[in-house]
Amino acid sequence: MTDKERWAARTATGIKLRRQSRVLEVAFDDGQCYELPFEYLRVYSPSAEVRGHGPGQETLQLGKHAVQVGKVEPIGNYAVRLVFDDGHDTGLYTWGYLYELGETRAAKWQHYLDRLQQLGINYPTQVAHRKA
Repeated sequence: MTDKERWAARTATGIKLRRQSRVLEVAFDDGQCYELPFEYLRVYSPSAEVRGHGPGQETLQLGKHAVQVGKVEPIGNYAVRLVFDDGHDTGLYTWGYLYELGETRAAKWQHYLDRLQQLGINYPTQVAHRKA
């Protein structure tokens, strides 16, 4: 069984939104429990806006250090939609994807930090100001 198949077989058994510590705590049917920081969830959003529509079309997310999750909306029995305070609310976080984010958090976060360093961007990144 591949990692993707193993992750897809997981079901969340509990979700806690911890606003003060800015983490989403997700418990799974195999006993695993992951605390996923809001910034990490926003940087690795499963939305087309972040992931693009194919390999190489990803958009590096900047200025998400202080992002908050305002709401967690259940989607059937397989996913949640996270509503972020920066207006982002697209992309469904399936149980399998949340499990993957938990299990691979250290490697994924290091990849993000490495990408920033390659581009000469300091962490934490600055919030982009929109032109009026």
